[in-house]
Amino acid sequence: MARVKNGAVTKARHKKVLKEAKGYFGSKHRLYKTAKEQLMHSGQYAFRDRKQKKREFRKLWITRINAACRQNDISYSRFIEGLTKAGVEVNRKMLSEIAINDPKMFTEFVKIARDGKEGKITKAEEVIGREVTIKGEATAKKAAKKTTEKKEEVKEVKEEKKETTTDYSKMTVAELKEAAKEAGIKGASTMKKAELVEALSK
Repeated sequence: MARVKNGAVTKARHKKVLKEAKGYFGSKHRLYKTAKEQLMHSGQYAFRDRKQKKREFRKLWITRINAACRQNDISYSRFIEGLTKAGVEVNRKMLSEIAINDPKMFTEFVKIARDGKEGKITKAEEVIGREVTIKGEATAKKAAKKTTEKKEEVKEVKEEKKETTTDYSKMTVAELKEAAKEAGIKGASTMKKAELVEALSK
């Protein structure tokens, strides 16, 4: 029986580990034993820090929002409290971007937060009501008109669909027979397609 050697398999495994450890400091990318140990630790750190990263970014966003809030004479906690009471659903990432790129818009959010804290705006109000605080009464009225117009258009389309008669000539014989049964036509099972179309179109 031939002697089994596993040198090729071992070499391949070592190469795989060393390839993954490429760029590590010192012997950690040269020696198999230290490279494997470092890879195990690296995997654990990566798993942990994927979750840690989210926390760190949230801290950064809160710091930026707080700095912008202080410029508008309000604390971060009161700002967030006011927005939640007003029913504004904007995440901290977006708020931090607005604070950096559009300070005027951020001051509008501060006004909303103050109104929400005082009870002038509540969660029960519609999205149109929230647009009033940002863009003014004129835009809110326009938005309300648009919504009513859209509803009326949908109703008109539905009514038109109901009024349109079905084209029986395009239907199959089985479908025509079912339609005839529903309509209460006698002897529909023995009728031909042309006869069914004539009976249904009356």
